[in-house]
This record gives sequence, C-alpha cells and structure tokens, in this order.
Amino acid sequence: MALDLQILAQRLKRARQLQSLDIDAVSQATGIIYERLNQIESGKSSPSGDEVLILANFYRHDFRDFLDHSRPEPFEQTEILYRRHGDDFQPEDRQAIQEFLYLCEIESFLEAELQIQKRKFPFTPVGKFYKAHGEKAASELRSFLGYAPNAIPRDVFDDFRCIGFHVFRRRLVNSNISGLYIDHPVAGHCLLVNYEEDIYRQRFSVSHEAAHAIFDSSDSVVVSYKPGKSKYSEDKLKEVRANRFASCYLIPPDQLPKVQQWSEKLALNWAQQLRISTASLSFSLKEAGLVDEDTAKLIRSVKVKAHEKIDPEAPASLTDKQRDRRLSLMERGLSDYYVGLCFEAYHQKIMSAGRLSEALLSDHAETREISILFGRSIQHDD
Repeated sequence: MALDLQILAQRLKRARQLQSLDIDAVSQATGIIYERLNQIESGKSSPSGDEVLILANFYRHDFRDFLDHSRPEPFEQTEILYRRHGDDFQPEDRQAIQEFLYLCEIESFLEAELQIQKRKFPFTPVGKFYKAHGEKAASELRSFLGYAPNAIPRDVFDDFRCIGFHVFRRRLVNSNISGLYIDHPVAGHCLLVNYEEDIYRQRFSVSHEAAHAIFDSSDSVVVSYKPGKSKYSEDKLKEVRANRFASCYLIPPDQLPKVQQWSEKLALNWAQQLRISTASLSFSLKEAGLVDEDTAKLIRSVKVKAHEKIDPEAPASLTDKQRDRRLSLMERGLSDYYVGLCFEAYHQKIMSAGRLSEALLSDHAETREISILFGRSIQHDD
C-alpha cells in the first residue's frame, strides 16, 4: 500500500492534539526539532521510519496507526470521550488515558500470541427494569465463574480479566472520576479504574465499569463519576444499573449481614471482612432495606485504615519496600497480570528486550529493576 502523506500528517497531528500537547513540548521530549515536526504535520515532508517510531512511542500508539490506513481508525473513541467530557480531562489525564489504551492493545496482542483463552460471558437483559438487569447479570456471572452463593470475590480484577476485559488501575488527576469504559476497536472491552481511590472503592469501581462493558458497549465510551460529582444526567438509569450490578456482584443481597444493632466497630469489621468501603456497605444495606438512613450514616462515618486494606495485587508476602514499589507501578497501570504477560512473551521470544521496555513504559535500567522485583530474568544484549 502506498503511503498517504496527508493522512499520516493528519494522524500525527491529531494524536498530539488529543493529548493537549503543543509542538514545542513534543520537540523537547522527542528531540525532533520544531521546524521538522511542523513540516511533518503539515504534510510537506515525509517522516523517516525512525521518526515515526519515536513519535508513535511518545504518543503511546502502535506505529501502524499512522502507517497502515487499513487498521481501525485510532482516534474515534478518544474523540468521542473528549467531545462528551473534554472539560473534565487535563493534559496529564489525556496522556494517562492514551497510555491506558496502549497497554490494553499490547495486552490483547500478548494474550493472543500466548494463546491465553478467555471465557466469554453471554448475557442478554430482559425487560425494562434496569436494577433487575444488574441483579440478574451479577448473579449469573458469579455462577458462571463458579462462586458459591456465600463466597466473597477476593480478586475482582482477575475475575473480569477472565472474561476478556482489559483491566488497568491508573491514577488520574481528576479525583472526581472513579473510572471509565472504552470499547476499543482492536483490544475490545477496556476498563480503567482511578488509582486515586482506595483499594476497596476500586473493587466497586471496576465492577461498575464491568457492568458498562456488559450492558453499554454500544455507547463506545462511558465515564463514571463519584456520587454527586457528575454534571451529566442523561444516563442515570445506566448508572443505577451499573451500581446495582457492582453491589450484587461483590455481595449478593441475601448474604448481607443482618445485624440488630450496628456500631462503628461492627461496621469496620464487616467492611474488612467483605473487602468493601463502609460507604458501599451502607449503600447495599440500605438498598436491601436492612438499615435506615441514620444507621447508614453511622456505618459510613468510619473508614477502614488504608494500611489495613487488602490489595490482591500487592500480597502480604512482599516486603514493605517491594509492596510500595509494586503499588507505584500499579498507579502507572502496570498490573501484576500485565507485567507477567510481558515477561512471558519476552522469554518465549515474542518480543525483544527493547520492545519489552516499551511495553513496560520504562528504560532498560528500570526494566531490569522490574524484572528483579517480579523474580524474572532479562538480557539486554539481544
């Protein structure tokens, strides 16, 4: 296929604009001089192969997004996202979201190359009662994954990866956003959870985004806000359905604690046992008619201490230093699952050491440090 210089120029320019970057910033970060970038973006000069690779890596895109025009249009979902919610995303968050989609696409590629099988969860809602949709889907998914009726999911991130969703936890500057769902043209269902939230709230958020993947993929993009923080009201029923799914998936209604007299201590004990926030616990209990508003306020007035919360991707077997480092990688989107895929692909020679570093968003030195942290070996002379 002949290279269409104008389409290439337009796509490079659009990639920059969608991340709210100016040419000066790109020039400083990539080492490609301003005048050269301007010529490339205006279609007056063809970039070299190295320049395309440098820019694609900087913008966190597969280089084929710019060279292979038969691939799905690479900007459609992000354009929809910013058209609907642009004021809520600062440049840092726009770059974080593009990095998230980049990781999703790599993860999808590696799963295919490593022949990792996913279980597709078939569900079709019946009727027009949205809460019932959420309850039914949660119940059927728990059964589909083999949970006993009284079992509490311990690693919900892994649960949703099992059914083919790409789950990443990434810190966003806008703390009012709890997560988002994007139906990516290559990777499929992509779920981002704001790492700004505590781990128990993240469990609810990822379940909420999973509901959007199950029910609302036709919307292409869904942004979820913390309660009371959204100025968008057109999709209230969909948010109610997603909340109901998350509540029922994490704790089936018939497994909610039936306590005669709630206290702050009991609220903390049950939240820790169920691995949910006290706010989620109070919401579920009130929704089930098990507590009144005053009791719900009492339950959510206390919080499980951050250091006491259990993160399935930072196990207790790690030292404090190792755990802190794992968590710092997590807030950049590098989950234990994703890092494991990357090293497995490297050892099977599916990717080179250089490509491994790109996939881990790191340089060679940090890649070696990550390999040690995860108990893997690596050579940089290939």
